[in-house]
Amino acid sequence: MKELDDAQYREYADQVKRYLLCLTRDAALAEELTQETFYQAVKSIRRYNGQCKFSVWLCQIAKHLYLDACRKQARRQRRSAPSLDSLEQCAAPAHLQPEAVVERRDEAASVWDAIRQLPPPYGQVVLLRAQAGFSFREIGALLGKSEGWARVTFFRAKAKIMERMK
Repeated sequence: MKELDDAQYREYADQVKRYLLCLTRDAALAEELTQETFYQAVKSIRRYNGQCKFSVWLCQIAKHLYLDACRKQARRQRRSAPSLDSLEQCAAPAHLQPEAVVERRDEAASVWDAIRQLPPPYGQVVLLRAQAGFSFREIGALLGKSEGWARVTFFRAKAKIMERMK
């Protein structure tokens, strides 16, 4: 692969943005970092050697950009708590009654709180799998672990969430 074209951007941009949204919990920052990810990918496309899926390579770039942004922000101030806006994918369908919508949002907030309370790497694996839609193989590659590790970590995290939800 020698060039990054519009078709690849259209194919992978949403996945990269969802991944960054899991990390940042900020839609505007996720969008900005998505654009920067593709800019950096264009600059370094010749370094992509095909040893991992292209989407995983892009998310590795995104992860490094996110960590750089965190370091810069940490110098200025502590990151703010995540907003419920980042849970818009958990929003209820329009055909539900208002009471049901409120109940589903409360449930989503409770699940989000339970995920936030998970120790690393459990929360990150759950977000990558459930919200960003990554496969266990992709999660393992992204975090420098095996597919089996990602699978076991995810199921242990689910058990911890269920325990906290009771």
